[in-house]
Amino acid sequence: MKKDIHPDNYRPVIFEDQGSGARFLIGSTVETESSAKWDDGKEYPLFVVEISSASHPFYTGVKTTIDRAGRVEKFKQRALKAKK
Repeated sequence: MKKDIHPDNYRPVIFEDQGSGARFLIGSTVETESSAKWDDGKEYPLFVVEISSASHPFYTGVKTTIDRAGRVEKFKQRALKAKK
């Protein structure tokens, strides 16, 4: 492999799914501000994500609408006003 082409901050990071609570320990360069303990007792940087394979409808097979900001309701209200 070529030398000096890999990032210096590549390390194991815990990714936590906000919706399902699932956690994954994966190598990453993502910037984090918090940390958490993993199953092995060691502390790793923690990065919280809104959706992952543990909660995404494509992987789970469950068809749900994930709407954290109320965008669906706003769209429905605009569509109802447009019909009137």
